Amino acid sequence: MFVACIDIGGTFTDLVLHREGADLEIHKSPTTPGKFERGFLDVLEVAAKSHGLTLAEFLASTDMIVHGTTVSTNALVEGKVAPTGLICNAGHPDILTLRESPRKRAFNIKIDFPPPYIHRSRTCEVRGRIDSMGNEIEPISDEDVRAAAKHLKACGVEAVGVCLLWSIVNPSHERRVREILAEELPGIPVTLSHELNPIPREYRRTISTAINASLYPIVSDYVGKLTEALKGAGYGGELLIANCVGGMMPPEEIVARPIYSVMSGPTLAPIAAISLTTAPNVIVVDMGGTTFDVSALRNRHLVVTPEATFGMEMLGIPKIDVRSVGAGGGSIAWVDAGGLLRVGPHSASAVPGPACYGRGGTEPTVTDANVVLGIIDPDYFLGGRIKLDRARAEAAIGKIAKKLGLGLLEAAYAIYTTTNHNMIGAIEDITVNEGIDPRDSYVVSGGGATACHISDMARILGVKSFMIPRFAAGLSAYGGLISDVRWEETGTLNTTDKNFDLAGVNKLLASLKKRGVAFLKRSGVAPAAQRFEFAFQGRYLYQSWDIEVPFDMPDGKLGKTSLPGLTAAFHDQHERIYTIKDEADTVEFTTWKVRAIGDTGGSLRQGAVLEGKRAKPHEKARRKVYLGRQLRDLPVYDIDGLGAGSEITGPALLEMPTTTILLVDGQHGQMDTKGNLLVEVGG
Repeated sequence: MFVACIDIGGTFTDLVLHREGADLEIHKSPTTPGKFERGFLDVLEVAAKSHGLTLAEFLASTDMIVHGTTVSTNALVEGKVAPTGLICNAGHPDILTLRESPRKRAFNIKIDFPPPYIHRSRTCEVRGRIDSMGNEIEPISDEDVRAAAKHLKACGVEAVGVCLLWSIVNPSHERRVREILAEELPGIPVTLSHELNPIPREYRRTISTAINASLYPIVSDYVGKLTEALKGAGYGGELLIANCVGGMMPPEEIVARPIYSVMSGPTLAPIAAISLTTAPNVIVVDMGGTTFDVSALRNRHLVVTPEATFGMEMLGIPKIDVRSVGAGGGSIAWVDAGGLLRVGPHSASAVPGPACYGRGGTEPTVTDANVVLGIIDPDYFLGGRIKLDRARAEAAIGKIAKKLGLGLLEAAYAIYTTTNHNMIGAIEDITVNEGIDPRDSYVVSGGGATACHISDMARILGVKSFMIPRFAAGLSAYGGLISDVRWEETGTLNTTDKNFDLAGVNKLLASLKKRGVAFLKRSGVAPAAQRFEFAFQGRYLYQSWDIEVPFDMPDGKLGKTSLPGLTAAFHDQHERIYTIKDEADTVEFTTWKVRAIGDTGGSLRQGAVLEGKRAKPHEKARRKVYLGRQLRDLPVYDIDGLGAGSEITGPALLEMPTTTILLVDGQHGQMDTKGNLLVEVGG
């Protein structure tokens, strides 16, 4: 029986396949923008044909499919979300306009103040007030809610978000609003802030509620089409969909909270990295067709950020910290008005794709540059399944060469190095800008295009060692294949280390865990496969912003001796992030979290062990590659011909059907027992 994970990227849709008793497989097919479910079935058909099966036969033999989707991310980036209304307290209609006051990029005078996520014309105020202790100061006005419903109906909204003050301690007003909306706007989905994101910060709770509501029709429609397409093709097994907190959820759960599907695919890459290396501090990079994604592990913990943004807006929910820049194989090179070369952020995407694909694209891309430089063999792209057109690549790069007054190879190399520096900037953003020296971290390099670039990037960054996984071209899909069912329950309880409310915290944690158990039960996870992780958000007294700190609770609840450990963990985390700590200061605990995790058996789906070292690696060919200043004649090796322990010293090219690895001078690679290439960089 098969288990598959499918990750839809900007250019290719990846599938990593597990079959009991056999090694993992990776399959790819072009992404189909606008009809992602079509590309989903296309890659399943590619996998089926590789086993001599029809799609129906293959799906009948498949137990589980896990899926990382870009539908919600694309909808946000392109602004193609559902028209949405917002209901808030009287006197607070400008919360999405004012945000949290600090201006982003304060010294960039060219940035206009962005419009609110939901326009004032679709923002309705209602009378009624709850105070911070949960007391009702003024009853909710049913009349105002009905008037708001009438107005929003006239505006043609397809979803409504409701965010009222202090609903996190007394949700009765929000619940009453939903009851009235069900009468006045039947069939219109409603998101309540206290259910989605029960945190005290008003803007973050409001923006997450607004985004979730606006994505509900989009994600619901996509998941519905996908499940129907799979059912129509003969699939009757389990479907799980990735979320942005590093795990999977059943379709009905992600439909109920669609905001958690935003950037869900890239969050699977650090999950993969945890299983691939034992290094404590890891930088995870993943270069696909349209973007370059960077994430990190610190002390083998996923880095979760409450500050996730898209464009000029904050997401408002915690998610695994993944930073993205427009640097992928399909990123378009161009010359600006000042005569400087730029690469990205615009991409040729899957349609029409880079010029060398021969599908109508004419713009010069990073992939075209790699073909011209000789790094990519145009006859061996996807193992020869797709033939690239070198002449079209040269014609596209030639336009840049003419504008810059360079030769063809020099122009292609300029695109190559510019792309590398764009990606290095993203790595420095998540390391140097966070007070971390990238030279002290191990790098796991994923993505179909990254292996062409990582060696030069490592040299510039001063990275001492890195890994190119065997399934680098489907790193996120591999992460999904081995990941768990995962969900996070959140509750607010303010207390300090000077007057710690132990009973109240334990009561809240027990309630959150109970809700987590209910989620795992709905997801079909047996009690023996359940586990839980705990974290709190805290700050020094009078600080503006919280940080997240994981903690252990081995006895099932906190005891009188637990507080010193909690405060010490906070001080250490604060020092890691901000380089300072003040152990004499008061620590304020604001929010408590329980992560419910269900084991799906991913540890058994990590691939076969390679045979031991074989004879000296055999060159299958030699290829001239331009690495700056001159063409060099490099040996080309087939990775499938290497066993565990096999060694390759750069400069050299290593090929597999889904990626090409370039090693430069001073770099020495060795295959491990799982087929991953471990590279050491000489001094």
